[in-house]
Amino acid sequence: MPPTLVHTSSDRMGAAHDPQTEAPYADALRKLSAIDWARLHVPAHQASAAHAPGIAALLGERALSLDFPMSVAAIDRETWRAAQPGRATPLARAQDLAADAWGARRAWFITNGASGGNHIATTVARALGPTAVVQRSVHSSVIDGIAHVGLDPVFAAPSVDQGLAAAHGVTAEQIEAALCARPDASSVYIVSPSYFGAVADIAAIADVAHAHGVPLIVDEAWGSHFGMHPQLPTNAVRLGADLVVSSTHKGAGSLTQSAMIHLGHHEHARRIEAIADRVVRSFQSTSCSALLLASLDLARRDLMVDGKQLIGAAVASAEAIRAGVKASPRFRDATPDLLAFPDVVTNDPLKVVIDMRGAGITGSEALHTLITDHHVYAELATPAALVLLVGATSPADVDRVLMALHALPTSPGERDRMRPLPAAGSRAMGVRDAFFAPTRVVRWENAVDQVSADSLAAYPPGIPNVLPGERLTPDVIDYLRTMAATPSGFVRGAHDPLLDGFRVVDDPTRATER
Repeated sequence: MPPTLVHTSSDRMGAAHDPQTEAPYADALRKLSAIDWARLHVPAHQASAAHAPGIAALLGERALSLDFPMSVAAIDRETWRAAQPGRATPLARAQDLAADAWGARRAWFITNGASGGNHIATTVARALGPTAVVQRSVHSSVIDGIAHVGLDPVFAAPSVDQGLAAAHGVTAEQIEAALCARPDASSVYIVSPSYFGAVADIAAIADVAHAHGVPLIVDEAWGSHFGMHPQLPTNAVRLGADLVVSSTHKGAGSLTQSAMIHLGHHEHARRIEAIADRVVRSFQSTSCSALLLASLDLARRDLMVDGKQLIGAAVASAEAIRAGVKASPRFRDATPDLLAFPDVVTNDPLKVVIDMRGAGITGSEALHTLITDHHVYAELATPAALVLLVGATSPADVDRVLMALHALPTSPGERDRMRPLPAAGSRAMGVRDAFFAPTRVVRWENAVDQVSADSLAAYPPGIPNVLPGERLTPDVIDYLRTMAATPSGFVRGAHDPLLDGFRVVDDPTRATER
């Protein structure tokens, strides 16, 4: 069992006091902002609504007053001295409470989202060695990180629901095979849950990784609320993962761009703690937003204090929407589809996945109509599916959602249906070599069999369809151009929005097949 956080000053308030009711960083920030300061420091707006009228009109004067820099007196330290040995700052105490809440050995607050967290995690992976077993459907930020640090990925292919065009996860057996084939691999990097809410068998995969003497890194961006309620899946760090990237704003309710990194309890987690701490510090801004940091502190407190009731209500609202979908002759609940795959052990009940293939309207068209006609904004739309995200502490307005869904018009024909995900092209160069190679831009008609210099990921869902160093196939080119032309889609990393041109490696002689 994970060790319990040792509480100090808060324990003086009595044995019955629960430290999780505190928000040390947010409270210190609130106290600091209540003073009538003559500010002569950054940020340059200096909390003056008169001198920052645009920001004040958008966010309010209160937000300006809370926008302090890091390491200011009375919040990160109590005197003018910058170094105070033995004193835990409000931020450090807030991170300790977060670690306790999620069952981690340690937690770091980060303010560049899970994408920044993935850059941190790939750097940690590279510090362990040049080779890692990596799930092929990782987020594009993982591929960017791999390119930047020169990590050599050994890819494990996820299962794919071609009907919904949804990539799920990998199995412990796949990771076992990959590690046996590449005993030089120094880490394993997977994604769970998927964008569609499919959860992999983290415990089994962690056991396999540890048996081979390597740590397990999990991108749990979409599962930041996991482990906070009996009706939710257990979070990855409690299941044995060693380093976990958690996009707290996605499911747990902090402000956009705020996230956390959690460290596990296995011996491999302890082994990487020092390098992880150094890497977090090297990536983290020295001017972190106090608003983002405070939102992480408060989101954790809200989950721990009111979470049980609110999460229960949120899950009930998601189930009610699912029941309304099942009762409709037009729509279909796709949850059974997710659970039919051998790599999926459970699903996120707060992700409502609606199969739109028999609805008489594509998911993309449905999203547009929901937004424009009903002011209902769904998380994800593809031609084949519509995915609703219910916040862990934000129960949905079930009647409004179902009324809007049932009011969707039908469209003639079956146009813009989801195409199956194309197979990746062969790997011709290393990811880093291709990313930093001299490039040229070619017309899409001439891009076939050329080596991509870019990581190209069709959004939704943001999983790279082609990596730097992979050859561009006709199927990949057609798929990316089709997705870029859909109303709700775009391709991250593309040279131009419609992909009329592709950025490729200039010197093909550098491309040697692997």
